[in-house]
Amino acid sequence: MRTIQFREALNEAMSEEMRRDPNVFLMGEEVAEYDGAYKVSKGMLAEFGPKRVIDTPIAELGFTAIGVGAAMNGLRPIVEFMTWNFAVLASDQIINHAAKMLQMSGGQYHVPIVFRGGNGSAGQLAATHSQSFEAMYANVPGLKVITPSNPYDAKGLLKAAIRDDDPVLFMESERMYGDKGEVPDGEYLLPIGKAAIAREGKDVTIVSFGKMMKVALGAADELKKEGIDAEVIDLRTIRPMDHATIIASARKTGRIVVVDENWPVASISSEVAYRVQKDAFDFLDAPVLRINQADTPLPFAPNLIDESLPSVAKVVRAAKECLYLVK
Repeated sequence: MRTIQFREALNEAMSEEMRRDPNVFLMGEEVAEYDGAYKVSKGMLAEFGPKRVIDTPIAELGFTAIGVGAAMNGLRPIVEFMTWNFAVLASDQIINHAAKMLQMSGGQYHVPIVFRGGNGSAGQLAATHSQSFEAMYANVPGLKVITPSNPYDAKGLLKAAIRDDDPVLFMESERMYGDKGEVPDGEYLLPIGKAAIAREGKDVTIVSFGKMMKVALGAADELKKEGIDAEVIDLRTIRPMDHATIIASARKTGRIVVVDENWPVASISSEVAYRVQKDAFDFLDAPVLRINQADTPLPFAPNLIDESLPSVAKVVRAAKECLYLVK
């Protein structure tokens, strides 16, 4: 094991898969000459050349369409968006073409493509650059949605996504690219659709994913100081979701808090809450509680950003409310 940054784990995953399979290539804004907007593709142009690491114009709809067409013709594109906020322009190609092509072609055309880039709040970037898109895209049959929380998961899941025969949306965070974590020296893949138990516990379950795992684990640390033993589940894959791991934990602890950076209406937390009440209702000792971003566009002022987003304090209070320690 060695300690590397989140961006380095992504770089290793893409580079290893490009060495393994000549059909894999990377395209997107600033991925080549600039080594990536967040230096995720650093050094890849020098190794693989301009035919496999391709700078695109600022035209997400256009280069996404090229990627989908390339995938239909036997290649395995990795399409990088500087941020998923910009990829709203490409949603027609993702939703109406990549996601639906297998069914519409009667199984004749798979679309083995990975769309990846920064997602969610990244500081004072204002409302149009601070949205979380897991819930929007997880609503679409035909798409797989992954949001890793650490370098180990990021590398293993991205390699699995590149080898997958269907479109995968890989949602990262600008605020995590510099995070460090342990990654094995040898090759490994992680299964898509399998959650991880980040911390064992018996009193309350906290479910989260992506950078909100920092909030979830921070809350578990604070609860531990007060003698409350929280189990923390990292979803890792949003679609397909590992309901079995969530339900098993709900049956053990009887209490669930979901931490989700998406807006509350029709969110990932909504789906988790529904599944828990459906499959573990008789085991619950309290209602499922959710901590989401406030139901408003994200503000620009730092104090309002802090008020809007999930926080350790909000999760701690929700856990105590599940335990009937506060009202």
